[in-house]
Order: sequence, then C-alpha cells, then structure tokens
Amino acid sequence: MISVLTTRLVLLVLPLLLAGAVFSTAGPRSALLLLVGVGFGLVLEGLRFGFAGPWRLAVTERDGRGVIAQLVAIGLTALIAIPLLDFAPGELAGAHAPIGLAMIGGAFVFGAAMQIVMGCGSGTLVNAGSGNLAGAVALVGFIIGSFAGTLHLDWWTSLGSLPVLTIQDLAGSNGGLAATLAGLLAIAVIFFRRSDPGKRLPPGRLWVAAVLLAVLAVLNLVIAGQPWGIVYGLGLWGAKAAQAGGMDVAANVFWSNPTNTGRLNQSVLTDFTSLTNFGIVVGALVAMRWRPVLAKQVTNFAASGWASIVIAGLLLGYSARLAFGCNVGAFFSGISTGSLHGWVWFAAAFAGSFYGIRLRPILLRLAESRQAIGRAA
Repeated sequence: MISVLTTRLVLLVLPLLLAGAVFSTAGPRSALLLLVGVGFGLVLEGLRFGFAGPWRLAVTERDGRGVIAQLVAIGLTALIAIPLLDFAPGELAGAHAPIGLAMIGGAFVFGAAMQIVMGCGSGTLVNAGSGNLAGAVALVGFIIGSFAGTLHLDWWTSLGSLPVLTIQDLAGSNGGLAATLAGLLAIAVIFFRRSDPGKRLPPGRLWVAAVLLAVLAVLNLVIAGQPWGIVYGLGLWGAKAAQAGGMDVAANVFWSNPTNTGRLNQSVLTDFTSLTNFGIVVGALVAMRWRPVLAKQVTNFAASGWASIVIAGLLLGYSARLAFGCNVGAFFSGISTGSLHGWVWFAAAFAGSFYGIRLRPILLRLAESRQAIGRAA
C-alpha cells in the first residue's frame, strides 16, 4: 500500500515539477500549455478515448460508439471555437488548410497506415507515454516521416489545390456553426443507424472524455492562439535533430518561412504544439502508472515486425504532413474551427482506414511466414 501511495504521489507531483521547470525557462504561457497537454494525455489514456481504434470497431464490429463520441467532442469544441474565432480574428487562428490532391492522397494513406500501426498521431504519443515499446518505435518513425514531408511539401502542393476555404467564409459565423453541427449530427446518425443494437450510444466514460477534450481544446485555442495539433511539433523535432546533425534545414522552402525559421532556432519549449505533445506523453504515463496493477507489455516481434512498425510510422508522419494534419489537427481541430479541408480529410482518411484494416492481417501473415521460414532455415 505504501509503495502504491508513494508512486501516486510522485505521479501527482511530476507534471507540476515539469510545468515549474517550463515556467522558469519559457514563461507562464508555455507552462500552461504543457499542463493542457497533460490533460489531453490523461483523458486519452485514462478514459480510453482514441481515434484509430473506434474507426476500426465501426468497420469490423459495427460499433459506432467511439466515433460518435469523437463527433460529440468536435461539436462541443465548435460551439465555442467558431464564435471565438469570429470574436478575435487577429488573436486566434483556426486549423485551416487548402484542399488539394496531395492533401486528399495524404489523408487516405494516413488512414491506412494508422490501422496498420494501430495508432494515429495522438495515439503514438499516448502509446509511447504508456510504456508501449512498439508505440515508441512508431513515434520515432512518425517524427522522421513528418520532417521528410516538410522537405517535399512544396512540390506536392504544386500538383494542385484550392484556396483555403472555411465554412464561415461561405455561411458566416452563425451559419457556419449551424452547418458544422448539422453535418456532425448527420454523420453521427449514419454511424448510429449502421451500428448493432447495444453498440450505438457511447458509455459514460466516453461522454465524460468528450466534454473534457472539448474543454481542453478550447483552452488550447485561447492560451496558444491556435487549435490543438500534433504533426507540426513532431516535424519540428525531426528538423531540430537534422539541423543538429549538420543539415542546412533553413534552406528548405518550408523551413525558410520566417515563422518556421524562428521556431527552428528557438527553444522547443516555445513551440506550442511541441509543449502539448510533451504533455500528452506525460499525461499518458501518469494515467497508466496510476493503476496499481500494470499489464505486461509484450514486444516479442521479429525483425520484420519492427521494420513494419518503423515503415508505418514513417508513412504516418509523411502522409500527415501532406494532409495538413492527423486525426487531431485536421479532423478534430479542422472541423471544429470551420475548415472545409477537415471534412474532406475525414472522408479520405476513413476510406484509407477501411482498406488499412483489411491490409493489416495480410501483412501480419506475411511477417509470420517469413519468421517461420527463418526458423526452418
């Protein structure tokens, strides 16, 4: 009992100590965002709220509860975020991006890859924080892939894209909010009707998680001046590592942008997306270790299995950069702040997820066959 109490005391103090360190280094705004990230991690891991898993269950088991909970969280966020953006356009920015060929293709590939690796952008952070070694390896691949995507983004976007469009541009703030909520409700009804009885209404923990995520997302918007995101921070980590290794990263079109160059040359603790990413890892760690009994993490993969995880992580990061976000930055924050690209991203990523679900067992069988051949040889 004493060891459990001691562990929990350490877990309670850890985020506060880290926030204090960030406060002394980068100021109160950065410290608050780290704590917001911790909140995200606690909710995602502690209440088992995810993105990739619910999409898979909706397809394989006709269980729409997780997806409906996602839509509820997005709708609750939009109720506050869209009016806030209209109220303070110069201070707050939405997760707005153009719809283009590369964006659609990137979202499709991302949807497929996240089912192969069993995790999305936030999922890799949560898995890494909760002690899942496979998740940590996938995260490394995600970081490298996201950075690689920034190096080629200019070429991919040159293939053709529309101007940045928001639903507020088309229908105004009030009309855009109404249209967003109506669209989310329509999709929720589709998943509700296509789900089996008993697998339609989210359980209590997911309702609580949806509300908490919405509150945290709004806090992120107000404190950072931008919505919750994942991908940019991971790409920045890769860029900083490449720069430390001697690469002239700032010569690239993406990183030569003054804003990106500034973040590249400043402390990572001044980058808001990085701070919430760090917080998610810490929050997931706290939520996982809070439980007195921990399930043993099994990571007995063959070399080909680890290679598949790295490759899938690379694809996740690269495709997310081309798609202007993952389930968080494009789907959650894009739709909740009125970006039309968020809706297109959702359609393309869900289609990719559908095929990724069917591709995963094939890849697993191939890996098992190669492992068996290796033992026989």
